[in-house]
Amino acid sequence: MTPDMLIVFGFLIFVTLLFIFGIVRVDMVGLLMMILLPLSGVISPADALSGLSSNAVVSIIAVIIIGEGLDKTGAMNHLARHIIKLAGRSETRIMAFIAGTVAILSSFMQNIGAAALFLPATSRICGQLNIPVSRILMPMGFCAVIGGCLSLVGSSPLILLNDLMAAWWANNPGAMAGQGPDPFGLFSVTPIGIALIATALLYFIFFGKLVLPKTQAKDPDLCILNQDLECTYGTEIHNAYELKVPMGFQTRRLDELALRPRFHSTVICICKRGASGGWRRVSVPARHDIVEPGDIVGMISNKEHINDLTQSMGWELLPELDHMAEVLSPDQAGVAEAIVSPRSELVGKTLRQLYFRNRFQVNPLAHFRRDTVAFENISQIKLHAGDALLLFGEWDKFNTLQQKKCMAFTQQIREVTMHPEKSIFALGCLALALFLALGLKVQLSIALLTGAVGMMLTRVLTIDEAYQGVDWMTVFLLAGLIPLGLAFEKTGAALYLSSIITGHMAGVLTPFFLFLLIGCLTSFFTLVISNVGAAVLMVPLAMNMALQCHADPRMAALLVAVAASNTFALPTHQVNALIMRPGGYKILDFIRAGTGLTLLYILVVMSMMTLFYGISA
Repeated sequence: MTPDMLIVFGFLIFVTLLFIFGIVRVDMVGLLMMILLPLSGVISPADALSGLSSNAVVSIIAVIIIGEGLDKTGAMNHLARHIIKLAGRSETRIMAFIAGTVAILSSFMQNIGAAALFLPATSRICGQLNIPVSRILMPMGFCAVIGGCLSLVGSSPLILLNDLMAAWWANNPGAMAGQGPDPFGLFSVTPIGIALIATALLYFIFFGKLVLPKTQAKDPDLCILNQDLECTYGTEIHNAYELKVPMGFQTRRLDELALRPRFHSTVICICKRGASGGWRRVSVPARHDIVEPGDIVGMISNKEHINDLTQSMGWELLPELDHMAEVLSPDQAGVAEAIVSPRSELVGKTLRQLYFRNRFQVNPLAHFRRDTVAFENISQIKLHAGDALLLFGEWDKFNTLQQKKCMAFTQQIREVTMHPEKSIFALGCLALALFLALGLKVQLSIALLTGAVGMMLTRVLTIDEAYQGVDWMTVFLLAGLIPLGLAFEKTGAALYLSSIITGHMAGVLTPFFLFLLIGCLTSFFTLVISNVGAAVLMVPLAMNMALQCHADPRMAALLVAVAASNTFALPTHQVNALIMRPGGYKILDFIRAGTGLTLLYILVVMSMMTLFYGISA
């Protein structure tokens, strides 16, 4: 063992401890590696900084920008709507549907691309259905990694497999009694991939509640107001509800129904059945709008008032927000408090005189003045400077109202600006990136970067919005771990470790236990170096070991290529790094959920290799 090897093993232990105990943020771990590795002399400064220009890091930056553009144009809303329609509202079905779909996509495109494309849609689905995103993103990410095992073009190690085998065969012409190399076909690995995906889905279906983070979804009965607003308005305004108008109801105008003065309930939306069978939404109903049989009425109130309303009016309270889930999604709309400023055009006028709803497309819920809260006849109250209005609406409408400078908001308003008219450009940029990567075989980072730049040139995103959308914590985490993998390979530490283990077990290994050892070694190396590095290191070593044990070198090489995707226990894989920040995961979350799947992965691969690929014990 050389001094450089000792230094690299020391860094490996150091990084592992930082990850486990969370002493510093994960991106700081990456930055430390970029500094300490060249200072120690084990790699050059150029190698230490090479991660910033690596294919994986550039691909992540580009694909996040593409995902941001798709989200800004509302394309992810449409995708989320279709997923909810197909999978229903069950957390388990949503998880299985998303994870399974991403796994299939990963069989013909890079897993990081498949995961990133579904990341915005998954976040929107979880927001609309009140499901913790941490319960969905990790299964999705893990299945994206596993999905690369469905075909020989699904992951980098499998793409390299036949070339690595051919190179080994060129150096070992007498292997296998003079037979030439027999390359694997496109779907030679598919049975293993199907078994692995099924295992991962069943693992999260049955054990997800035990191994995934304990984050709880917000209770549907919790107040939609924040703690400060709840102290003032919470007794009357509690949540959003959907009510179905029965077919025997007599059509009436909203002002005739007088729902606010009678039940302290505000109508925020009316869904009407269209002639073609679809639904038409009236987002900010005015007092002259009508309610007719078959309508779905969205209201904000409390449970007591809603129960009184349903009993009095004969309407049906629906158990879940369905027709207006997107409108009432927290990332789309919400409740905010605004103060009338002294120089505002609102002073001395009523909301009705100002045509407030029509002009600003927001719903007033309550009026506050001098410790008195009014829920009735809000539109007829003459406004004074300093009055507070509690409003419900979409965040972009609040931003428009804020720009008028007639009201000052007591909270930060989200910047949510959709550009649906740009969706054709966003989808075109995505299609261009996929065509370059899959059709013309352009390097993935260049193909995706082309799509990302296209988003900015077509004004789907401004360049500032693109920069703000990138998760730089993920970028620097990966950029710092890549040089650690280079140091592990260049100093010979990886080869030394594998040779020591196999040397001590030489002569006592049966073909089955040899393959088990190869699978475990590859799984370890793919956590600390890249999956490509693990494959390049382990394929020739595994084929030599198989030849010595009278086993099939081709099967040993295939095992290495599949085991190189067994990377779940740490966020070192680019997909795991991508989902870490949006899912709010910590290192221990990956260790808890990933360790069990890592063991199952090895078990399933060994079982499939024994049953279908001719490995004997």
